[in-house]
Amino acid sequence: QVQLVETGGGLVQAGGSLRLSCAASGLAFSSYAMGWFRQAPGKEREFVAAISWSGASTNAESVKGRFTVSRDYAKKTVYLQMNSLKPEDTAVYYCAMRYGSGSNYYTGVDEYRYWGQGTQVTVSS
Repeated sequence: QVQLVETGGGLVQAGGSLRLSCAASGLAFSSYAMGWFRQAPGKEREFVAAISWSGASTNAESVKGRFTVSRDYAKKTVYLQMNSLKPEDTAVYYCAMRYGSGSNYYTGVDEYRYWGQGTQVTVSS
């Protein structure tokens, strides 16, 4: 059974940085794409960043230039480095996984099959 465990959330002041990690286990397939999403209270879950099996990546416009997604194949872990954080970045952050090969990444909530439990990120002004 696939499990995704996010860590690294917390409370940070505006302008600060955090790095989220998402460790995968129980994989039944050899290649996969991953994504990061977030959900603020009263809002829908939204796309943040995605990375393909080959390492190609994309970010939402709202985080471009501030957030970077990367992966460690050996550790089966994906990271989200968040810099220059703003109060509007406050949300529960989720990682997600699906089968994927090559340079294909995915930005839609419905495109992912497996989800982590989420980690809270709070940015104070």
